[in-house]
Amino acid sequence: MADKKFIALTSFVAALGGLLFGFDTAIISGAIPYIKSYFHMDEYILGWSVSSILIGCAVGAMLAGNMADRYGRRAGLIICALLFAVSGIGAGLASQLYLFILFRLVGGLGVGAAAMVSPMYIAEIAPARLRGRLVACYQLAIVFGILAAYFTNYCFSETGPDAWRWMFASQAVPAALFFGLLLLVPETPRWLIMKGRYDAGKEILQKISGAPVPDEEMIRIEDSFRNDNAVTIRQLFRRPYRTVLFVGIIVAVFQQVTGINAIIYYAPTIFKETGGDNASSLMQTIGIGVVNIIATFIAIGLVDKVGRKKLLVTGCLLMGLSMTGVGLCFYFNYFEHYLVLIFMFLYVASFGATLGAVVWVYLAEIFPNRIRSRALSIATLALWLADFAVTLTFPIMTQHLGTAVTMACYAVLCAVAFVYMMVKVKETRGRSLEDIENLFAD
Repeated sequence: MADKKFIALTSFVAALGGLLFGFDTAIISGAIPYIKSYFHMDEYILGWSVSSILIGCAVGAMLAGNMADRYGRRAGLIICALLFAVSGIGAGLASQLYLFILFRLVGGLGVGAAAMVSPMYIAEIAPARLRGRLVACYQLAIVFGILAAYFTNYCFSETGPDAWRWMFASQAVPAALFFGLLLLVPETPRWLIMKGRYDAGKEILQKISGAPVPDEEMIRIEDSFRNDNAVTIRQLFRRPYRTVLFVGIIVAVFQQVTGINAIIYYAPTIFKETGGDNASSLMQTIGIGVVNIIATFIAIGLVDKVGRKKLLVTGCLLMGLSMTGVGLCFYFNYFEHYLVLIFMFLYVASFGATLGAVVWVYLAEIFPNRIRSRALSIATLALWLADFAVTLTFPIMTQHLGTAVTMACYAVLCAVAFVYMMVKVKETRGRSLEDIENLFAD
């Protein structure tokens, strides 16, 4: 019988990388009014200060694949935990803008690497029948981290002009917890097999499956890693890998360019435009965090029942309609009856139940074993660059185009994503990682 406690523990600990991801990226939302005043920022500097972490994320994603292959998935996550702690304390103590941005970049390295390694760890250790919902738990951890950041911002918001310092420094606490728990979990069986440690890998596989692992299965996994070192970055863009690589990149980009992090990072600012004060804006932002968590639970319940493709397609449609509603409210300056808040709740709920969780599941499972680390690095890099573009341009677009037009742009991108998901995405539900390799044969 499968050791459910072992599966749950290892997946839970790996998913905590998502909690730090969510906390580190969202903590900036409540700090914006303070750092804008402290560092005398205009909309361009503000956009760069908020989005600078995403450059670190992109670099972290590029480095994480090689790091995870060389030193292991667990070791990679331990390094991420240390980077999270250093970033939070350093940003909280910064007295110069360049130091603040430097530590935001350091945090980005941890976020970018964790965003790749955590889902990969879970996908490689989870049985096929549970893989979707367990990898989706990574997204659940992200939204818990976002909500924790919103609560932290609210708690420190009335502590004076240095409130932002406490907001950033507080992330050292979950980082320390993550570090400690990582010492209790093993390496993934597929990485152990890749490194020739067959007995250790087989032991963990048997613990996961609850039955002896046939020799044919071990040989199959071993064969899937053959010639791993021979696959270069350039070869990933050629046959037989280019089809699955492009699908992964484009799906990752659509998760971001449809506007989610414009909402996550700038929600208090958006709510202020509707006439609310700072405290009420932060409370409404907490509401977004709660909705995101509830929606992610829905995704966990549906991803292995409904399937990946149906959720992705449905999500793009609902997000586009919700973003259109927000844009129309701003176009007609209609802010009564909490209509903007309702549409934003619907948008975040649609994202959390679909693209938010399912994209991480999809990216963690579609790439062949022999290229998973490198291909996932590239797809995650594309995701962070798309996130950077959205986060950097949002304050500039709203300043020069207005909030209504900005939201309309995101709605159009949701429509484009809808068409792409319908045409190109293939269903992977219930298949082993080795079986999925044949779906995208080029």
